[in-house]
Formats: sequence, structure tokens, C-alpha cells
Amino acid sequence: MSAWSQIADTTGAVLVLVGAATSLLGVIGMLRLRDVLSRSHAATKPQTLGLLLVLAGVGLRMDFGMDLATLALVVFFQMMTGPVAAHLVARSAYRTGQIDHERLLFDELDEQLTEER
Repeated sequence: MSAWSQIADTTGAVLVLVGAATSLLGVIGMLRLRDVLSRSHAATKPQTLGLLLVLAGVGLRMDFGMDLATLALVVFFQMMTGPVAAHLVARSAYRTGQIDHERLLFDELDEQLTEER
């Protein structure tokens, strides 16, 4: 095993470990936070970053080819769907009145919704 291969394997293992820890922190945040907006933040940002770190670590340990192309597709779809889904959940919670308006610093959506009516 060459020195470069050993460095890539070690870096990949560290990235997988850091990604798993980041995802675990996101899950803990989802369980501990009180309101919908905080939970959607905890569900999206750490989970997306954690998955990207895990996939980067796995990619370092793989050979080039179709496996890396598959990982690139997983990264692409995760980056496209995760934040959009959290945004839709937060907007749905806002529209159904599950948001504590007193805790918001800015409420730009209220102006947009009153203009629609």
C-alpha cells in the first residue's frame, strides 16, 4: 500500500467519523429544540453537511468510476431536495399558525401573505 493510499484511507475514515458525528448532533437538535423553525434548521443543515462529509470520506476510499458518479448523484439530489423540503415544512407551519410570532426577529412572509389576499 502506497503512502498516498494510506493518507486517503485515513482522511476518508476521519471524514466518515466527523460526518456521522455531525448527523448525530442534528438528530439531537431535532429532539431537543422546541419550535418548528428550529427543528427544521436542525433537520436540514447538519444532516446535509453530515451526509456530504460521509460521502466524501467514502469517495476517498473508493476507486474512480461509476461508484464516484453514483456518489455525485446522491450529493446532487441531497443538496436539491433537503433544503427545499425544510423550507416547505417551515412555510406550511407558518401558514397553519404553528409559529410563535413574538420570537421572530423579522417577519417578511407576513407582508407577502397580506399582499396576496
